Amino acid sequence: MALAIKPLTQQNPLSFDEFLANYGDDNHYELIDGEVFDLEPTGQHEEVVAFITTKMCVQIEETGLPWFVLQRGLLRPFNAGMTAFRPDVAVIDRDELTKEPFWSEQSILTLGNSIKFVAEVVSSNWQNDYARKVEDYAALGIPEYWIADYAGLGGSRHIGKPKQPTLSICTLVDGEYEIQQFRGSQMIVSRTFPRLKLAAEKVLMAKK
Repeated sequence: MALAIKPLTQQNPLSFDEFLANYGDDNHYELIDGEVFDLEPTGQHEEVVAFITTKMCVQIEETGLPWFVLQRGLLRPFNAGMTAFRPDVAVIDRDELTKEPFWSEQSILTLGNSIKFVAEVVSSNWQNDYARKVEDYAALGIPEYWIADYAGLGGSRHIGKPKQPTLSICTLVDGEYEIQQFRGSQMIVSRTFPRLKLAAEKVLMAKK
């Protein structure tokens, strides 16, 4: 069973400022088009998140780049005033943070140049991962976006038939994502981390 994402019962859409005032300090919530979603991570979901985080940290250490991994920070797309995503994993460029208007006080990012990589571990509400976030992360200019569908929940048009665990790697080319899919023992190809040597099943099963 994957991460369950449940919309909260609310009467009116929330603005970003209202969401921040009520839920900004709790990393279990994100805002999509004014609707608040309660993130309820399962154990397996968190294992995959932790595995990706560990591998990214190793890559950053080996390259010596001024990057770090941010978990559960808020990404507020500049073109979506009532949306604040909370990606499972995000790799941040420390040198760009001086340009971020909220960073000195809160873990909120708004500029694509600050974000080098994001990963989402697919939830029961997989449409957001495969559609909405693909569009908004591309609009932000995030160079690489991983969709780790360890339970094969995505629609057939996204992962094919029969549905199976799939790692989709979206690479930004001319403002849009080109998507490559990896399964089983296939070796991952990452433009952001070209020295990464890892089979897709290792990520999807969170196994060394």
